[in-house]
Amino acid sequence: MGAEQERVAGFGRLENGLRQAGPWSLWGPYVSERQWGTVREDYSADGDAWASFPHDQARSRAYRWGEDGLAGFCDVEQRLCLGLALWNGRDPILKERIFGLSGPEGNHGEDAKEHWWYLDAVPSHAWNRWRYLYPRAEFPYGDLVRENAARDRTQPEYELLDTGVFDAGYWAVEVDYAKADPTDIVWVVRATNAGPDRDTLHLLPSAWYRNTWSWDADTDAPKLRRAAGGARVEIDHPYLGALELVADVGPGGTAPTLLFCENETNTARVFGADVSPAFPKDGINDHVLHGAPTVNPAGTGTKVAVWYRVEVDAGATVELRLRLRPRTDADADTETDAFGPDFADVLTRRRGEADELYAELTPQGTSPAEADVLRQAFASTLWSKQFYAFDVRRWLDGDPVGPPPPAARRERRNAAWAHFDAFDIMSMPDKWEYPWFASWDLAFHCVTLAHLDPAFAKYQLVLVCREWFQHPNGAIPAYEWDFSDVNPPVQAWAALEVFAIDGARDVDFLERIFAKLLVNFTWWVNREDFDGSNLFEGGFLGLDNIGPLDRSHLPEGEQLEQSDATGWMASYALAMAAIASVLGRAGRPTTDLVVKFLEHFAALRDAMNGLGVWSEEHGFYFDQLRLPDGSTRPVEVYSMVGVIPLLASVVVESDQLHRARVLGKQFAALLDPERIDPDSLRRRGMLLGEPGSERLLLGVVGIDQLLRVLERLFDESEFLSPYGLRSLSARHRDAPYRLQLDGHAAMVDYEPGESTTAMFGGNSNWRGPVWFPLNYLICEALDRLHHFLGDEVRVEYPTGSDVMRTLAEAADDIRGRLVALFLPGPDGRRPCDAGVDRMPADPAWREGITFSEYFHGDTGVGLGASHQTGWTGIVADVIRRRGHQSGSLAELIDRVGR
Repeated sequence: MGAEQERVAGFGRLENGLRQAGPWSLWGPYVSERQWGTVREDYSADGDAWASFPHDQARSRAYRWGEDGLAGFCDVEQRLCLGLALWNGRDPILKERIFGLSGPEGNHGEDAKEHWWYLDAVPSHAWNRWRYLYPRAEFPYGDLVRENAARDRTQPEYELLDTGVFDAGYWAVEVDYAKADPTDIVWVVRATNAGPDRDTLHLLPSAWYRNTWSWDADTDAPKLRRAAGGARVEIDHPYLGALELVADVGPGGTAPTLLFCENETNTARVFGADVSPAFPKDGINDHVLHGAPTVNPAGTGTKVAVWYRVEVDAGATVELRLRLRPRTDADADTETDAFGPDFADVLTRRRGEADELYAELTPQGTSPAEADVLRQAFASTLWSKQFYAFDVRRWLDGDPVGPPPPAARRERRNAAWAHFDAFDIMSMPDKWEYPWFASWDLAFHCVTLAHLDPAFAKYQLVLVCREWFQHPNGAIPAYEWDFSDVNPPVQAWAALEVFAIDGARDVDFLERIFAKLLVNFTWWVNREDFDGSNLFEGGFLGLDNIGPLDRSHLPEGEQLEQSDATGWMASYALAMAAIASVLGRAGRPTTDLVVKFLEHFAALRDAMNGLGVWSEEHGFYFDQLRLPDGSTRPVEVYSMVGVIPLLASVVVESDQLHRARVLGKQFAALLDPERIDPDSLRRRGMLLGEPGSERLLLGVVGIDQLLRVLERLFDESEFLSPYGLRSLSARHRDAPYRLQLDGHAAMVDYEPGESTTAMFGGNSNWRGPVWFPLNYLICEALDRLHHFLGDEVRVEYPTGSDVMRTLAEAADDIRGRLVALFLPGPDGRRPCDAGVDRMPADPAWREGITFSEYFHGDTGVGLGASHQTGWTGIVADVIRRRGHQSGSLAELIDRVGR
């Protein structure tokens, strides 16, 4: 193993649910890019988080639960943060955080309006690189807000590039962090003048304490102090110990200026108070921009900026060097010691170790362009880690030194989750648009992370099932805006994937999470199956606006029996049966539980096939709306809702068949030759092989149904796009679905780009775009089906092409289409960035890859959250699987048996 692999291998295991990560994880990119506008910081009566703490207050108001910043780096408890502030000499405020529109401001919901990329990282965070493009002209904050407010949902978003602000040039700013050892951090900031003439830039690398002292009486704030001799800051903290931040001289040998203030609210500006701290949180901002006496001349505080003013010729680059490390001997030559030959050597060695790591992770035969995608997808996933603290009971009750929160808060979101108390490093979907965990997103993050740091991936899955996360009734918290909402139950699937990728060795992990998921599965059965029909009414299930109705808020008296909810539950049952089988082979007494989950699966299969969600006429699965008078009505929308039942399939081999015939009742009826003629299963294509070497396809969808669904799925005029599978059939472009019921009407049409509806805030769209999570799961299902059917069974792919392929070949082609989203085309543009003219010509733009939330169903242009690497980063796993270098569930149980 290389140096980085050895560090990760030493990250250890779970002990009492705690990840024994070792010292190399002490520091990392754990700082959010947006803390304002989050539920945690909302102390309003009406629950309007965006208005409660807007962007305009972020520079002036102390956060209660976390911090945000540019290129943020901090310790695992976020006691001390590092980050970068910039000023181009023209903006009305320092650039200290990524700017974007709040949910109500954006014509398609919240949206970051900046350009930045995570270029590189390794799991130990011994090496990290970040890039940001900062306009030289005044940043158009007001223009972005006004123009987007003037547009409706039928118009595209107004982006930063649309303002023309980059026409005057920009600053390409890069930040590197490299660790000499676990507590010695080398910090480099580079700025390139990508403009037509010489210009001035203010760079302010900063350090600050998270405010942990303003919320309790008699709590002292730790201090930062200017030290004698050079630009050096002494840091004393009861948790972190004695540290120092040392800054080198700037270009031309000019020493920087140290500016100190307090990370405390400017109460006069924010709340109109008569008394306010003399040196508040925005003190550095006001001093740099206006010369205000708002920084502490005594050289002490809880926030410090190292202020460099540099003049840079057109096309030239300046470099700043800083170092955070344990305090050295006061008599040492600090600058020489900090910035001697080993400074550059640390950067070179750590970059080389990253090269070594990614060379090992990249399959042979991968093109250089694909290797770039793999590396940046992995790096972006690693950069998406964040310190996440949220004590709901304390949030509901308020802090001892503050006013009590409005009583109305106890009737609003998350009041039933008073037990929830998070204080940990978590993988976020997107640290600006979704700077809070989402449990079904997290399952996909963990599959990606398992290739890099299996211990961290396992820890994330276990964490959301711990007693301080999981509700006592068994529900797993969905996401911060509403912990009680219902997400697809994919944790068992993810646990199996992570287990397999890690070599199918850590049975203790599987046993730990299985015990927790038993409780969650029971919650689903008891709470989400309204009438015991085994058809589930699970809410929106993460697919937002995919149907004509808001599936979480139906009209009174109506129920929606959902094809996808029931399909998800059938998949959940099979995944739990598979885990129980693995544990049984490893010597755990789980035979009865295998039976339990197979029985559940059999009941779900019968419900799906016997109660009307399958349409023989249309060859597709539809939701079924049950009306107050007891009648039912199919919701005939051709969407991923009708494809999800395909996911519930598994191949049972002959030795497992023999054991299963004596295990159960309802499930045994599928297998017992005395109760069902095996010839019937053979005629239906569900039992293959000679006696003694048979294999059974266990699935919700029969072979005939499968082939009919695949005919639509592989049709380029319906689901199959040049860049993967659309979430809604393009047939609805010319044939919208209209639902007319007493008192209301609704419609679904094909929308390959942004949503035109306000459902779920209007910031994501499942009515036509390509989304990675379901594409990924469908490809896996096709692989399983190929494992059963073999090379002899071929289907027309694409439909109407006269080209016959195996299901595995079809899956591989879909994966290739997904990867192609990020690969430069003949004109140098990546489809995901096809609308950005600067991309092919300018290296600062061309080298950065944006992993968006979802992609236009026809063009592949990235949409939604601009850094939703959380699940889009799974493209790295896709590239590795195409190179056959990852574990697979098909081999998992046999491997454990051996």
